[in-house]
Amino acid sequence: MAYVVTERCVKCKYTDCCAVCPVSCFYEIDDPPMLVIDPDTCIDCHLCVPECPVHAIYAEGEVPEPYAEWTQKNRDLFPGGTNITDKKDALPGALTLAQIQEREKSKGWDVSEPTDA
Repeated sequence: MAYVVTERCVKCKYTDCCAVCPVSCFYEIDDPPMLVIDPDTCIDCHLCVPECPVHAIYAEGEVPEPYAEWTQKNRDLFPGGTNITDKKDALPGALTLAQIQEREKSKGWDVSEPTDA
């Protein structure tokens, strides 16, 4: 099982997760502007999850229903990205966790946060 970056990362690109990944499985993509995980490289170590300031990373089996499509999107999008292993500045205007949660509530979504294991 791998970890999945969800839509919460779109237009944010916080890269704290990349700096702690022991297998360099994160890829930066431009359409949409975000990070994704190569599921075949991910070793399910969980180190990235607590590093993400917007809680965009979930274990594959715990991805909330509104973000279910992102499991396949990570697999489809990472080959077109650039491998990223170092932290850099987030995109200008990157949303905060509170802003993302508010956006989800406005859509009527009840999204659980990633498990802190």
